[in-house]
Amino acid sequence: NRCGLSYSPEHIKIVNELVSPLIKQGQSIYHIYLHHKDQLMMSEKTLYKIIHLGLLDARPIDCPRIVRFKVRKSFKQVKVDRKCRTGRTYEDFIAFLKDNPDAGYFEMDTVEGIKGGKVLLTLYHPQTCLLLAFLRDHNDSASVTKHMNALQSTLGTTTYCSLFSVLLADNGSEFSNPSAIEIQKQSIFNHPSLFSRMFYCDGGHPEQKPGVENSHTLIRRVLPKGSSFNHLTQEDIDTMMNHINSYKRKKLNAHSPIDTFSFLFSTSLIEKLNLIKVDPDKITLTPDLLK
Repeated sequence: NRCGLSYSPEHIKIVNELVSPLIKQGQSIYHIYLHHKDQLMMSEKTLYKIIHLGLLDARPIDCPRIVRFKVRKSFKQVKVDRKCRTGRTYEDFIAFLKDNPDAGYFEMDTVEGIKGGKVLLTLYHPQTCLLLAFLRDHNDSASVTKHMNALQSTLGTTTYCSLFSVLLADNGSEFSNPSAIEIQKQSIFNHPSLFSRMFYCDGGHPEQKPGVENSHTLIRRVLPKGSSFNHLTQEDIDTMMNHINSYKRKKLNAHSPIDTFSFLFSTSLIEKLNLIKVDPDKITLTPDLLK
């Protein structure tokens, strides 16, 4: 069985621009496929798959009939780039850090709310225990790319590459388009110290990025497993992260992630990341924080 689809991001974009407006006009997948199959260059079954897996602006709820049927359990998440892990394995990650010992890295992951609802993109800095979180409407690669591009725009390319030199993610389909996130040396005038590279853990080995996995326990104190994120805003998430990052850790010799990160980098960078230190006595890590 095929474990993914070989369609490029450009192909998916073309399909999205053609199909999504027609779906939102109330047309069925069958009708759209019948009249545009030569332009789509994929089977009707594949078109159903990419809609179910959130690669288009149109969602299953937008389709006149598709919402009446359950998604088959055999459907697997689409990997936009089937070869995305070539040269980006965990072994490659270790080798890259060995060759670039000054490169810091962030662990990437996803925290889910209710099935099909809003999710969080999390970024964890092992050296300082700093945890960033961004609210996404859907758990797809486009939303991950959107937030990483926004970070680059906010921080500037030089600062972004310094901070996010290396990214380590799991094998989720939301991380399957690394070329849209990476900044290669040749793309920035061959500057040898500016780069951002993405790597993947081995399948079934979450212990290869233990920091972000463990940090999720703090998020779950505020947003218990099974709770919905649909009513939340990014401002709510920022509030939660301010409390989590102001929480002092034994690992940091009784300092907080915000303090440690500010010391190693700068207070201005903390401000650009929209983080604000919370008074120790006011830190709340229960669901009451966002009520």
